[in-house]
Amino acid sequence: MVRLSEIASPKLSAEGERSFRWAEAHMGALTTLAADYVSSKALSGVKLGVCLHVTKETSVLVDALLEAGAEVTLAGANPLSTQDDIAAFLAERAEVHAWRGQTAKEYNSCIDKVLRTRPAQLIDDGGDLHVAAHEHKTRGIAGGSEETTTGVVRLRAMESEGLLAYPVIAVNDAKTKFMFDNRYGTGQSTLDGIMRATALLLAGRHIVVVGYGWVGKGVAMRARGMGAIVTVVEVDPVRALEAHLEGYDVTSIEKAATLGELFITATGQKDVIPYDAIELMRDGAILANAGHFDVEIDVATLLSRAKSVRETRPNVDEVALPRGKKVYLIGKGRIANLVAAEGHPPEVMQMSFANQFLAAVKIRREAKSLEPKVYGVSSEAEDEVARSALKSMGIAIGEQTGVQRKYAKSWKV
Repeated sequence: MVRLSEIASPKLSAEGERSFRWAEAHMGALTTLAADYVSSKALSGVKLGVCLHVTKETSVLVDALLEAGAEVTLAGANPLSTQDDIAAFLAERAEVHAWRGQTAKEYNSCIDKVLRTRPAQLIDDGGDLHVAAHEHKTRGIAGGSEETTTGVVRLRAMESEGLLAYPVIAVNDAKTKFMFDNRYGTGQSTLDGIMRATALLLAGRHIVVVGYGWVGKGVAMRARGMGAIVTVVEVDPVRALEAHLEGYDVTSIEKAATLGELFITATGQKDVIPYDAIELMRDGAILANAGHFDVEIDVATLLSRAKSVRETRPNVDEVALPRGKKVYLIGKGRIANLVAAEGHPPEVMQMSFANQFLAAVKIRREAKSLEPKVYGVSSEAEDEVARSALKSMGIAIGEQTGVQRKYAKSWKV
């Protein structure tokens, strides 16, 4: 398959296999859950179009899909997140169009090449593959799944406008995904990326977390655990109240801009750190994004008005502002944990990707009976994933007795 693929270098395959084996050893929930479906070849003959961050964890999912009989064509979900050794490893078994450092044009071209294979099902992270499939009016797609909050928001908007052409399972909305991946995965890996990029101390540093959804909660929790002083910026009154009762200072971005030393966005929204707020920041402020797209910080205006921009460390750009101050932008405003680090730990991704695997099987079996809507993950699938994760961690839990099950359904004490 290498000849069909576009990757950085096939010579990196052996290194990629070592990374794959490391992740596989720590993703027992996925490999155990997938075993029965693999033995029955539950995805035999299915052409899958996949747009995910090409990481060692993703390689374990792709391997399971291939072992279950699927034919996979893979593109990266971000121009800067592909791990080139993993792309080379996967290119020996699947068609891969991904390398680190793509231009926007190259990135979109790779997604188009996935669609040219005429996939029957899609697995996406962020919604770009689904959106492109609709824009190109790609035929023959029975359904798909979506990994992220950002992607689910886009798909629900398409559904509300009557544009969604096939059923999509919102993997992101599974409790076994967002409660763990978004909170614990992003919380740890975002700070990992920032620390790798800057090599600076977090203890005692004033960190501003913009957004207090599940990602923001995880980032704020881990930052405080590292000894940082944490302020939260939030526009949702319920989330703002929750952050306050969790012990965080809660304020507006305008006030936070004058206080913070490190700013981390986690909203899925556009321009949550506007250029006007950046001008209020202290000299040396650091900007990082934990959301899917590079629009949360107003990078376009920042770079257009900069006196100069230079890379001062790998994945860190020093931006000189017109009035003489400097700010530091991590990963060009793209998702810091994947640009400057390796993304989520495998123990978290085993649950997210177990949901993706089950979603692919469900679409294969039930697509004809599903309407073109965004569907949640069933409670049965949630339990299956959670039990597999517990088993992989060596954790045993109890079960309700017959009396307790009956009591739970009764109105009598």
